[in-house]
Amino acid sequence: MSFYVVIPARYASTRLPAKPLKEIAGKPMIQHVYERANLSDAAQVIIATDDARIEAAAKSFGARVCMTSAAHNSGTDRLQEVAAQLGLKPDDIIVNVQGDEPLIPPEVINQVAKNLATNTYASVATLSEPIHSLDDFRNPNIVKAVADQTGKALYFSRAPMPWPRDHFAQLEVNSLPAKFPAQRHIGIYAYRVALLNRFITWPQAMLEKIESLEQLRVLANGEAIHIAEACAQVPGGVDTEADLLRVKALLEN
Repeated sequence: MSFYVVIPARYASTRLPAKPLKEIAGKPMIQHVYERANLSDAAQVIIATDDARIEAAAKSFGARVCMTSAAHNSGTDRLQEVAAQLGLKPDDIIVNVQGDEPLIPPEVINQVAKNLATNTYASVATLSEPIHSLDDFRNPNIVKAVADQTGKALYFSRAPMPWPRDHFAQLEVNSLPAKFPAQRHIGIYAYRVALLNRFITWPQAMLEKIESLEQLRVLANGEAIHIAEACAQVPGGVDTEADLLRVKALLEN
């Protein structure tokens, strides 16, 4: 099985400007992501950006860079442009690794690519992990996922789901039921190039707009997403200054 990794990297970030170039343990964050991705079985790892500063930094540590349009509305659009630039075939697999995941385990990159290759009914594959905390279950910033018994995703939502009706009918509930199957979606995706080519032709879906979740555009257009529990814990990415300090403490120690 062969696959590619693409790391979209934007300079502009509302909460943490110049995020990909923030220094962690003597290296820009994007270099940590690139090096982790290179530990996977990917045939090639490419950084996709629209910013010359990120391009220069990436080339300084030997990365392959694809310069892409600044007009893209999403990382998925940027991936499709990279696939077109590289001349990839419709059945080729691209794994999207976020440029703010300097702790991404290489084994989950391999896992999501293999899951897509194995589950031929799906156009996309992604991963999840169990939710144990009631606060996390109710947190709209933590996306929940439900799937059928074959791993085919049924829905993704910011709302708590599935809803344990009888459990919450009790008074003063402050925890989830024992062995509750709630799953947190992890934002790593494997795509078939053919899906990317279709995706850029679709308008935003109603459910996508309501939930602000791009993967719902895939489901709304009748495409299948495979989802499985991650084989390794995926540490959170870097969205804020506090996240950056947390990751710095881990990598510098």
